[in-house]
This record gives sequence, C-alpha cells and structure tokens, in this order.
Amino acid sequence: MANIFQAIFGNYQEKVVKRYSRRVDEVNSYYNSFLETLKTPEDFQQKTMDFREVLRKGKTTDDILCEAFALVKRACRYLVDSKAASRVTGNEKEWDMVPFDVQLIGGMVIHDGQIAEMATGEGKTLVATMPAYLNALKGQVHIVTVNDYLALRDSQWMGLLYETLGLTVSCLQNGMDTAQRKEAYTKDIVYGTNSEFGFDYLRDNMVWSLEEQVQKYREFAIIDEVDSILIDEARTPLIISGPVQRSNNSYFRDFNPKVRALVSKQRDKVSRLVREAREALEKGEEQLAGKLLLTAEKGLPKHKQLMKMKQETRIQRLISDTELAYLRDKSIHLLEDDLYYVIDEKRHVADLTENGRRLLSPDNPALFELTDIGEIFAHIDETVADEKEREKEKRKVQRDYAEKSEILHAVSQLLRAYSLFEKDVEYVVQENKVLIVDEYTGRLMPGRRFSDGLHQALEAKEGVTIEGETQTFATITLQNFFRMYDKLAGMTGTAITEAAEFKEIYGME
Repeated sequence: MANIFQAIFGNYQEKVVKRYSRRVDEVNSYYNSFLETLKTPEDFQQKTMDFREVLRKGKTTDDILCEAFALVKRACRYLVDSKAASRVTGNEKEWDMVPFDVQLIGGMVIHDGQIAEMATGEGKTLVATMPAYLNALKGQVHIVTVNDYLALRDSQWMGLLYETLGLTVSCLQNGMDTAQRKEAYTKDIVYGTNSEFGFDYLRDNMVWSLEEQVQKYREFAIIDEVDSILIDEARTPLIISGPVQRSNNSYFRDFNPKVRALVSKQRDKVSRLVREAREALEKGEEQLAGKLLLTAEKGLPKHKQLMKMKQETRIQRLISDTELAYLRDKSIHLLEDDLYYVIDEKRHVADLTENGRRLLSPDNPALFELTDIGEIFAHIDETVADEKEREKEKRKVQRDYAEKSEILHAVSQLLRAYSLFEKDVEYVVQENKVLIVDEYTGRLMPGRRFSDGLHQALEAKEGVTIEGETQTFATITLQNFFRMYDKLAGMTGTAITEAAEFKEIYGME
C-alpha cells in the first residue's frame, strides 16, 4: 500500500507514507466492525456523543482519528445503501460516495495541518469531511471555498453526511445580515469564501461590544484551492472603507492642470539629470554621477531611462552609497534645490519644494505652507483683548488652516498619481471609471477604491468623473488573517510548486 501512496503523493517523506498506511489499515478495521454494530443515524449520532465525551475527559483528536474516520466512512456507506438524497442548489442529488483509501490518506494529511494534493475528480469535497468531522467534535471548523456557489453547494451536499453524524452545518453567503451571520457561526462546521470569513473578522473589530461580534472562533480552517487563496491572493488586502464626512473634489479638479504642468517640468529636469549623469560616468566622474542619479531618483523614481540604468548592479550601488553619504552628513535636503517636489517611493509620499511652491502659486507660495496653529493662537491670546474677537480670529485661523490642509493634501495626492501610478499597470480606465489592478494577481478590482483622496487624484489625472473620497476603516491581508487560525490545512492540485512558500509562511507541507 505504501508504494501506491508514494505514487499518488509524489515525494512525500517515506516514513510519513508508512505511518499513514498503518492508520488506513486501522480505519478499515474499525469500519468493518462498525458495519456490524452501527446500523442507523441514531447509532452514528450516539457515537458522535461518545467521541465528544472522551475528548472532554482528556483524549485528543489524534487518539480517536481512526475511529472517527471509520465512522464517517460507515455513515457514507449507510447513505449509499439507503439511497439517501438531499437538495443541492435546487436539484435533488442522491448520495453515491464512500471514501477510498487514498481519500482517507488525504483526510489525515489535512487533519495534521498540511496540504493534500488531489487532482480534480479525486473527491476533494469528500476528503474534507473526515478531518472536518473529527475537529468539529471539539471546536468549530471553517471550510473555505473559492466562490459563493461552491460554498453553498458543498454545504448542502456534505450537509447530509454531517447531519447524519449529528453535527450542524451552515453556509456564509454574500448579502447576509448580522443576525443571519451570527446564526451561521453557531454551527459546528461553517462553509464560506475567504472574503466572507475575512470581512466578518474586520466587521467584528469595528463593533462596540463582544455581543455584537459574529465570528467568535478561528480554530481550524480547511482551504480548498489553497494555492490560489494562500499564495496568489495572500497579499491582497480586504478593506472596509467609507465616505469621508467632508470631501472637496474641486481642489483635485482645480489644481490638476497646475500639477500636470509641474510634473512635466520635473520630468524634463529629471531627463536632463539622467543625461548629465551618463556623461559624468563616461568621464569617470562617479561622485557627480551619483549625486545626479540620486537627485533624479528623488524627483521621478519611475523615469524610464533611470529605471533602465538601475538594472545595472553598479548603478544601484552608486546611488545607494551616495544616499548614505548624504544621510550621514545630514545634507540630503540640498538635493531639493534642483527639484520642484520630492518623491519618497518607499513611503509613497510626495512633498513640494520651495521651487514647486513658487511655480504652483507664484503670487502666494505660502498657500502650501502649514504654519504652527498653536503659535498663532498664543499670539492672538496675547494681542487681542476682547474675548469674542479672540474666538472670531481663532475660528478664521482654523478655517484657513483646514483649507490649506485640504489643498496641500490634494496636491500631494495628485503628485503621487502622476509620479507613482502608471495607467494600464497600477490601474486602468474603463467606461469613464478608474479601476484598480491587483498588484499580485493582475486582476481588475471593480468597486474597490484607493483611499485618502488618491482615487480622486487618479480620476482628475485621467479626466473622468471625480467621485466621493473614501477612507479606510479596517484592513487585513488574507495571509495575516489565516495565520490567526490555531490550525490551517488545505487541498490543491498544484501546491508542490509553492511548497517552500507554504512552509515558510504558514508552516504547511
């Protein structure tokens, strides 16, 4: 038997294959016994109660694994023999499955918190029922599918088996209200998509009391198509956002032409800096070339010629060494003299320089400078005797400060939009809308918006309708969400290609 499993599971460690082989023999021994002693759903449900009792008294799920898997197999045989059926997504479906030995192995792999590689057609849906049943005897199990349809189908299809064994099952669906979700999470086994589970967690972190939370436990998750969810989409953030109370889109519209002209001038300047850096390198003037390239990087990090030069290791090292020297001397601000604004690519921020402020508002460069409001208030307190007049002056200062802040924020986001976000790379424009491109999967994300005014800046840049500004209330990546589970396992047909990443990030093999 070990040779058969070796062929199925590839390069899995030999000792593990042997261990699973012995356990399969034990499962089948219990199964043959149960064929004689357990005849009805009432018998199966009593056995489930017995399992829960021994777990309460101190036994572990590992201790009862073979018996529990055998009981699931016995219940499957009962459903086949009795021609049991259930309604699955609106259609009557007769039960016709009893797990093979290879499926028992897959279930054991999942119970051990690892990844079972099983191709489509090898019964992954049935495989998950055995570890799900075993672990649901002592806690809640979440079974994660790739879409709402599969979650509903599998919960209804496998629900017949779970209920025959005495367990409860539910399914999370998009559009459920809080009461429905709270009810769903009272069940032993919960089916749903990664986003349904993830957004429930985020919403739970925004409520005022524990009683309002719906998702109490994150004990064991079994993830179907685990490579897609834990690798391909792992860094995709789940985001709950909402409209800001006060949003003035006119600033994006009004300052867009000025910022576009400013960016054009900066691009010309950076092109000149890159050209001069090439000439300096040809003359062997590395120190000058380093300064010019570092300045160019601060001004437009995504400049095509600059990025091409940075493909050379020696150029990267030259820029890095030059930056370290300026940081050491605390003189990096001197580079700003040649620029209209400075881009910090790592922090994704853009700041106007004195040159930029003068160019954007030649008559009033102070428009883009935020003064210390505390100092102004103190000056008012010292110089204005009348209390009502003092309050009036302070309110005016606050209004001016708020307006300046909004203008500066809009300009900063416009600079980011022009300098760091490239059309058809980070976003696309379709049907008069800016759509975000997922940086990890390359898929469009309709309905998702950049927060804090960046999306409005991109809309102004592309000349489409500027919609309301949003702000992020809660966010988490799928990777960080699933790492909060006590135990994690999955099923896939392609996991071996990402084996190292699964091991490093999730401790799964």
